[in-house]
Amino acid sequence: MAKATADKAKKAEVRAAIAAERRELADLLDTLRADQWDGRSLCGGWRVREVAAHMSMGFRLSLPATLGELAKARGNLHRMTDRVARRDAAAHSPTALAAFLRDNADHSWTPPVGGFPAALGHDVVHGLDITVALGLDRRVPEDRLRILLDEIRPSGLKFFGVDLDGVRLCAEDLDWSYGSGSPVYGLAQDLLLLAYGRRIPGGRLRGEPSARFTGPAGGA
Repeated sequence: MAKATADKAKKAEVRAAIAAERRELADLLDTLRADQWDGRSLCGGWRVREVAAHMSMGFRLSLPATLGELAKARGNLHRMTDRVARRDAAAHSPTALAAFLRDNADHSWTPPVGGFPAALGHDVVHGLDITVALGLDRRVPEDRLRILLDEIRPSGLKFFGVDLDGVRLCAEDLDWSYGSGSPVYGLAQDLLLLAYGRRIPGGRLRGEPSARFTGPAGGA
């Protein structure tokens, strides 16, 4: 009984974090200039507008529509999400793309695996894909970061193609570390990006192995 109550409370906490993140990101998107919407994100090949379009895909596409798009992409999930993001970025105005996030702040969408923590990770990391690439000084609240940092697992690192062999990630702004070996220091949110397979812009990480994770935008 106690475990069920704790699980319910944890789920409610994560869902509240998701809703807050979406609303805050929508507000931030509403402040961007036209040139920033066309600026590069940390997702390789995507501008800010493609990232924003992708973030709301799960709200806007029904399951049959999603499966139809996947069939068009011959079962390739990456190809499908890329095509839909480009199509929807061209079809919707920046105001509409921001509104999709705000209006669906409490939507129950989750990725195929990972549940609500994965949905929070989807929103937080794609938000950072935008803000870090644009040089905006937005800090993700600590409670949201801790939820996601606690979810880092070898299976997730493998999924995103992240090799932390011989590396220990050490947050400079939180009491958190992961792995073992030579330390890489950085803000917790930058280390989260690293764990999700992103290349971090130069000057944001410290430590001998940091060059392995620094560079131009990687895959979406």
